[in-house]
Amino acid sequence: MQRRQWTSQQKFQIVIEGLKEQTEIGKLCAKYQVSQTQYYKWRDQFLKYGYQAFETSNTSKKEQHLQDQVKKLKQLVGDLTVELKKNEFDY
Repeated sequence: MQRRQWTSQQKFQIVIEGLKEQTEIGKLCAKYQVSQTQYYKWRDQFLKYGYQAFETSNTSKKEQHLQDQVKKLKQLVGDLTVELKKNEFDY
């Protein structure tokens, strides 16, 4: 049996439907062919990170990580440039 790939939008829709409590979780999972364990993992993740939807910063963790890397690399280039200029004066 091939594993299904769910988009974040599909996961969101399923979790919201489950939180509305209009349908039993078992029936909901059968409807979308998702195990209850998977549903509860998605729900817990949604509840844990849902606050980020209200954050004022639109920067994701990945973007922030990349910005930090760029900052470190720029610092390294600056340090190396200074080191090269010092070596030029030594000759």
